This record gives sequence, C-alpha cells and structure tokens, in this order.
Amino acid sequence: MGRVNGRLNGRRAEVEANGEKVNVAILGAGSIANTMATTLVKMAADERYAGWIHPYAVAARDYERAEEFRGRYGFDRAYGSYEELAADPMVDLVYIATPHVFHAEQAILCLKAGRNVLVEKSFTANAAQARELLKVADETGLLATEAIWTRYQPSRAIINELVASGELGDIRMVRADLSYENHGRDRITNPALAGGALLDVGVYALNFIDMAVGADHGRTIASLNTVMVPYESGVDQSNVTTIVYDDGMMAVATSSRAVASDRAGVIEGDKGYAIVDNINNPTGIDVYGLDHEAKRHIDVPAQLTGYEYEVAAAANAILDGLDECAEMPHADTMRIMELMDRIRGAWGLAYPFERR
Repeated sequence: MGRVNGRLNGRRAEVEANGEKVNVAILGAGSIANTMATTLVKMAADERYAGWIHPYAVAARDYERAEEFRGRYGFDRAYGSYEELAADPMVDLVYIATPHVFHAEQAILCLKAGRNVLVEKSFTANAAQARELLKVADETGLLATEAIWTRYQPSRAIINELVASGELGDIRMVRADLSYENHGRDRITNPALAGGALLDVGVYALNFIDMAVGADHGRTIASLNTVMVPYESGVDQSNVTTIVYDDGMMAVATSSRAVASDRAGVIEGDKGYAIVDNINNPTGIDVYGLDHEAKRHIDVPAQLTGYEYEVAAAANAILDGLDECAEMPHADTMRIMELMDRIRGAWGLAYPFERR
C-alpha cells in the first residue's frame, strides 16, 4: 500500500479495520538488526500487534547478504543498497541498525526520501549531528525517534512509581552501571566509528539516571566530574561520571567495554533502597529496608524481546501524524547527546571526523 510522503493517515483502529499495516524496514544486517528482525516476526504473530505491524524489508551493503537475511526472517523485500530501501514508497518506518557514526547520514537519507525513522542508540555520534538530523525531520514533518528501548519499556513507569511512592524515603543517591567484555568488534575500539564504552553502553546508565531521578523528575545538572581509561586507540575503555543535580541529588554512572558487571541500577533513600537487576533491560526490582533485608520483589511484565515497545510507539506516532514519540521526545535525545558531548569534552576525546 503506497503512502503520501511515507506517512499513514488515520489512527491505529482505522488501519486495522481497513486491513492495512505499518510496513517496517531494517537498514543494516548486523547483530542488532537480527534482534529487531526477530522482534518484528514475533510481533507479526502476536495478537496485540499482528493487525497493524508488518515486517517488510531489509537493506544491506550488498544484495546477497540482504537476501539471505530476508529469507531467514520471511521479509517481503531485500535491497542491496540503502538508497533503494529509502526509495521504496511502501516503507513506512525504517529502523537504522548501523554503527553510531552513520546514523545521521542514513536517517537523513531516509527522511529526505519520505521515510520515517527509528534510530538505534546512540542517536548520533554527537549533538551537532543530532541537531542536523532533527532539523531535516522538522523540515519533512516525518517521525524521527531514538530507539533506546529502556525509554519505552514498562519498567520505566514501574521504577518512576516506586520512586514517587515514598517507600524508599528521601532519595538522594543513584548508581547505574552497564559493562560488557570486549567482543573484539571493530566498532567498539575504532575512533572513526565513534567507538568507546560511553556511546555503546554508557548511554544506558545516563538514561537510567535521567529517568529515575533526573529530568523525569524536574531536575537539572548543576555539576559533573568524570574520568576514563582509554584503549590504545584513544576511545574510552572504562569510565565513571559523577553528577550533582540542582537540589543536591547525586548520581554515579559507570560503564566499560573491557569487563563484565552486574549491570545494576541502585536507587538509595533514607528508608531503604532498590536494586534494578539490569538497567539495559530490567526484568525485576528488589526493594530493601534499612536492615538490608529484602522487603519485596517487583516483576516486570514478560516481553517478546523488549524491542516491541519502541516499534509500537513509533508506529502509533506515525499513525497519529507526530514527528516524535512521547517516550523519547527530541528534547530528551538532545539532552543526553549534549551530556555525552560534555563528558567527552572533559576527557579531551574527539573523534577523527570531529577534528576535521
């Protein structure tokens, strides 16, 4: 079904009633693209999504790779170039699944061709690229939203409700860590690909803090201190950032691509504390009292993969004619991008393409 400027008209119920669907395409065929493809296939078989979400196409830098990907997941179309995918008028939403450094260029390509975009984190390599991308989104009137899945998942509301409930008392400290071993992928250590732990995994720690006690609760950053240990290539291997908010709330974000960690988020108050088991994809929250005895466990709803929420939010936004998702509005994306620029600036870390 063709679209005008890649945009669907009418709301979800009307689309389902007409037998129409939001055609989702994936730009890129790497590991995260496979996770999204698995998600889309599961959504297409799930009664909550089957009536309005359709796995449609994939594009890679060569056709054979794209065709193998298409066949594996049963998509309709495969393209051997990103330009061909962007030119397909049947595409309603493109998921950008490539390294950070390419996001701005590829999202802009899609937007200018009339395609809405869901851009994998980090949204871009720096704030300047993010502004350029969002400027094109504004000019085209199309959706551009960041695919940082924790912003869309039910765990976000659960954590915010716990914080607001008073059960933990006066919360004054939050800690968040996300670290993984180095899998040997070039994108992790290559400065030309905007490598390093911060943009790859540290972005989750910063978003967790922002949601748990930061901007979601009306706070602004008063000061920060940060330090990192580099790889031989110069990008950050491990890092620690301490944030102090305008009301004295303190937060510590740590991340690494050299070690494994518990991936925990800890919210600390004067009546107790809560441990979120994995800030990258929370599945449960344990609440403790002052005696350090567990008071209760909060389950997070079962998921298909966890990616389905960002896809559904983006599709709904398209159907409603919006250019951003309420779960991750452009202001939130820009705040985190500017914060990561500020952190890298304190380290003296600039990528090669930023120095040119």
